Amino acid sequence: MIKTVSCLLAVALATSAWTIKAEATGKGNPTGGKFAVEHPRRNEVNTRIDNQRERINQGVKNGTLTRQEAQQLRANDRAIKQQEQKQLNQEENANSTLIRDEKHPQ
Repeated sequence: MIKTVSCLLAVALATSAWTIKAEATGKGNPTGGKFAVEHPRRNEVNTRIDNQRERINQGVKNGTLTRQEAQQLRANDRAIKQQEQKQLNQEENANSTLIRDEKHPQ
């Protein structure tokens, strides 16, 4: 079950990376994108991650998850977080390009 979920997550992350790059590099992204620091869903996402980590820890404590399963689930959360950081950087790079282009029109 964990292997199947991990494979699905890997496919989802790969697909989202392609989509994110397309969004971040487009000229229609002047505000920094969906996950900008000011986005109202940011705290919601961070709270959800904290809740999931607690659920994993509880699963290990009560024996419903093995340490190996918990390790994989935590790795999945880290991969998601890294993807978020990559997206933010790509969007900031796109915004920086827009700023440069607006300041120095050709």
